[in-house]
Amino acid sequence: MSEPARESGWRTLARMGRPRATKANALAAVLAAALGFAMVTQVHQNRSSGLDNLSQDDLVALLDGEAQQAVRLGHESDTLTYTRDQLRGSTGDQAALKAAQQRLTQLGILAGTLPAKGPGIRITVADPKAGVQSANLLDAVEELRDAGAEAIQVNSVRVVASSYFSTGSDNRLQVDGTSISAPYVLLAIGDPHTMSTAMAIPGGVVSTLRQLGATASVTSSTTVSVSALRAGSGDQYAHPDTTTSTG
Repeated sequence: MSEPARESGWRTLARMGRPRATKANALAAVLAAALGFAMVTQVHQNRSSGLDNLSQDDLVALLDGEAQQAVRLGHESDTLTYTRDQLRGSTGDQAALKAAQQRLTQLGILAGTLPAKGPGIRITVADPKAGVQSANLLDAVEELRDAGAEAIQVNSVRVVASSYFSTGSDNRLQVDGTSISAPYVLLAIGDPHTMSTAMAIPGGVVSTLRQLGATASVTSSTTVSVSALRAGSGDQYAHPDTTTSTG
């Protein structure tokens, strides 16, 4: 094959690989740009919603809470990096065992099968007018989770990811089918300042409870004990496969 012919072939192949400026491609680009703009606008609206009515002190407190959350995430990142380096080193077996034990403890706390202790807050809700609904307790739990709560207990019931709130036939509030009575006591382990700030946001949990005729007191503590436990239910469908060869 001559050199000009070979060069012509490569040019033809290059032209085939180039994107063609068709109407369909142009329309797709416009739609993609519009979709991206809409998504950015929606995210901006979601982030700014609910903040317009906050005072400067509230905004500063929220910013401080976000900064503390960033610090915690940084510490977690450093810990994971250190664990990774240990696993790569000569002490990999010991580091792997220690990491597995720590992970098992974390999972036990999240699943509610292990007790937990640490800094946190105690929320006591008095409800003399019986105006508090199950949805209000759910809102409180969700706010605590958003504020970084690592373990939560409502009265004598441990709250986990699968927990639900309802009202029984006797009109008593229930957590996971267990009836509870006022005063409602919520124990949460996490950063006390961040969680107490989240509870006190205007229009938030405490404000809503007061509108219902209830009173809510939030107390920070260096040591909060979440001792209520849940029985491990085990997997309903998945079981270890003992027939699989590891070789």
